[in-house]
Order: sequence, then structure tokens, then C-alpha cells
Amino acid sequence: MRVLVVEDEPDLLSTIAQVLREDGYAVDEAADGQEGLFKATSWEYDAIVLDLLMPKLTGWQVLDALRKTHKTPVLILTARDGVNDRVRGLDGGADDYLSKPFHLVELKARLRAIIRRSVGLASSEMLIGELAVDTKAKTVRRGDTQLLLTPREFSLLELLALHRGQVVSRTQIYESLFDENEDSLSNLVDVHVSNLRRKLGKDFITTRRGQGYILHD
Repeated sequence: MRVLVVEDEPDLLSTIAQVLREDGYAVDEAADGQEGLFKATSWEYDAIVLDLLMPKLTGWQVLDALRKTHKTPVLILTARDGVNDRVRGLDGGADDYLSKPFHLVELKARLRAIIRRSVGLASSEMLIGELAVDTKAKTVRRGDTQLLLTPREFSLLELLALHRGQVVSRTQIYESLFDENEDSLSNLVDVHVSNLRRKLGKDFITTRRGQGYILHD
């Protein structure tokens, strides 16, 4: 999962980005609204964490411009706890909000929730044949046996599971697994898919030549 964090407080931006990376996300950063809008409309993200009070463009302006072209789930951060500000953000197209100061565990939980809702899932656990994929605990079980996946392998499985039955292109996978700071080779997608097949069983993931990969039940 690839996330954009738009926040003008350097320490908070760094903290959020680090915590999300430790949780397995690929994270891009923006330090003001103008940079945030450019990145939000230039790349595809699974979710955006968006501060409201920022220089150059406010979070409301970013959200308004973004919603003209993108449906990316947005979690707004605000130092204002007034009802009118929350309503303005939600009516403007935000999917959820979090008032400062906040606990990072709650931010991660709300982020997982808006990503799930964006693909129509109500629970953090997805059942795929005999596999149980828990996006909260970051675990995969086959029956009573827990499978050991690397963080990047889990991120790949989560992406395919959220779009099960649909072809996910190699470009989508690459852009979801690696953030803007990583200079990675594109053939690593094939390596991760191969490793995941070895651990799950070769029948779970089908290659559509020239198109991408598809996860079946």
C-alpha cells in the first residue's frame, strides 16, 4: 500500500512517515499544500493523510482540487476540534478525520479503515480460499498454520487481495510497493510474486501475460 502524507510540521511529518513505513506502507511526503496536490494528482495512492492548516494551499483547497479528478481515500488531520471544521472537511470529500493531538495507533487504524471501505470491505480479515489475511495484525494463516511473509510480500498479497478477481498490472504493483525515495529495479515485482507463489501455492496467483497478475479464491 502506498500512502501520501501532507503535513507542514517537519517533526510530525517525519514521525508519521516513519511509523507507517514500519507498518509496511510505502510512504511519500509533502511539506505544504502545493507539493501535496502535485503529488496527489501525479501518482496513484491507496490513501492520503492530509493536514488542513498549511502554507501555499490549505488542506481544504487541496481536497477540493483533488476531488475534481481523484477518488483517493483521504484522512484529514486538524488542530481544530470544532464541529464546523469537521463537517466542512467531510462534506468536502474527506473520508475521515483525526484531531490533533492524536495517538499513532488510532491514525493507523483509521487509515486501514478508509482503505478497506474504498474497496467495499467491512472487516480487517479477508478470506481467500483456505487463506486468512489479516490487514490489522499483518498476518496470513492457512488453517491453523501461520505463514511467514516479509513486509513487502505481505503488502503485495494485501494489494492483490483487495483487488481479487481483477488484473493488477506490474506498474500498479511497483508503484504500490516502492515509494518515491526508493531506486528499485522493476524486475523486483517478478521476484516478489515468485516468492509469494512459493509460500502460498502456485495456483493462487495467475499471470496474465502482458497485463499483470490476478489473485483467485
